[in-house]
Amino acid sequence: MKKAAIIGGGVIGGGWAARFLLNGWNVSVFDPDPEAERKIGEVLANARAALPALSDIPMPPEGELSFAQSLTEAVEGADYIQESVSERLDLKHRVFAQIQQSCPDTLIGSSTSGFKPSQLQEGAANPAMIFVAHPFNPVYLLPLAEVVPSAASDPDAIERAKEILREIGMFPLHVRKEIDAHIADRFLEAVWREALWLVKDGVATTEEIDEAIRMGFGLRWGQMGLFETYRVAGGEAGMKHFMAQFGPCLSWPWTKLTDVPEFNDELVDLIAGQSDAQSGHHTIRELERIRDGNLIGFLRALKERNWGAGKVLREHDERRRVAFHAAPATGAPLVMAEMQVLPGWIDYNGHMTESRYLFAASETSDAFLRLIGADMDYVAGGFSYYTAETHILHLGEAKLGHRLTGTLQVLAADEKRLHVFIRIQRGAEVVASVEQMLLHVDMKAGKTCPAASSVLDRLMPIAAAHAALPRPDSAGRAVGQRKS
Repeated sequence: MKKAAIIGGGVIGGGWAARFLLNGWNVSVFDPDPEAERKIGEVLANARAALPALSDIPMPPEGELSFAQSLTEAVEGADYIQESVSERLDLKHRVFAQIQQSCPDTLIGSSTSGFKPSQLQEGAANPAMIFVAHPFNPVYLLPLAEVVPSAASDPDAIERAKEILREIGMFPLHVRKEIDAHIADRFLEAVWREALWLVKDGVATTEEIDEAIRMGFGLRWGQMGLFETYRVAGGEAGMKHFMAQFGPCLSWPWTKLTDVPEFNDELVDLIAGQSDAQSGHHTIRELERIRDGNLIGFLRALKERNWGAGKVLREHDERRRVAFHAAPATGAPLVMAEMQVLPGWIDYNGHMTESRYLFAASETSDAFLRLIGADMDYVAGGFSYYTAETHILHLGEAKLGHRLTGTLQVLAADEKRLHVFIRIQRGAEVVASVEQMLLHVDMKAGKTCPAASSVLDRLMPIAAAHAALPRPDSAGRAVGQRKS
């Protein structure tokens, strides 16, 4: 297994650790903070609940997490190093110097949000290996990493770094020209400055500004960015019409982007007080979980449409799907879905409602169909698997907040039929089993037909491997039959 060394275990470092770990890398962390292990553990718990929900095939086995007693110990044998210490250039220089005493030729990405790579490389033993890899919080969910080299960077090393980032499901945006704060943070800084003025001048509260973003342009930016959004705003005439219509506004004194309000205790108290009133009823961990749940919903919607950040998720799944099929099929039920019982899943008894067991089974079987190539592109070609029979057996109880896993065992398969047994589990406990018979259908003809060879080539080795598994006791069980 590959090893990543994470230097600095704060919010960003913890996010990097989770991203690498959950994608199968071993991770060694160094941070002298005595609370680092606890903090990273909490970030990792959130990541374990969130990241698998974005994937449509099983996550790889989680890597091994260790906490080093020294920086040298952490980087020993590392294939990749990510520095996430405080934004102090002198501190970063000391960290790079110590790393390169023992690992002069190992890739070192810096999470810096402001420093240019040429600044980071000053005085380094091997400046060619140091570059900017600036992520966004939460690192384990958001795919963007701004990769910024300098003239001293090794182009081959930068390409290797980008490939590593793609391997863990990130989108490396190669910034061609180094500049303070790179690309994205320059936008954020501009918006932040204007927001501070609006609060200071009493035009808006922190909550009203946040509402303006999340109820309006924030939703557009999340799936179209800035220029594509404005291209659409230009109507059929496109961007030229938009520029002609709104270009003169650039000379109007709408904003104060070239000025900054005085940063004093009065401004800090004003902003902090309004923020406490707005969000203080939630702990930071609660806000993180709310944020993660919302991001999962947005990202899944984009993934279904193969658009924006969702396209990155699809491509990452496809890369891992290729690796999955390159490995021999194992004789074990496949872990296909990770879920959490949400408030809308609960019935009047306080338990997970029966319709949600069907939903959980569908999430599991749909992920398996995508795994074998019977995905939405396959359906667009006029073929699909239809569920002909379903039998649910309720064995336990699932309640609000419980984490559930959906596993799938192939009982039998041929060119037209697929017989599967799904277990919905809470840890080791099976709370429900769902047995299904699916038929492969020519949708235009409205009748069964043989599946495509590309699908059968993926399905049949799994069916052969699962043939050696014990047949579940309840497989084929009639309704009302006593439990054995």
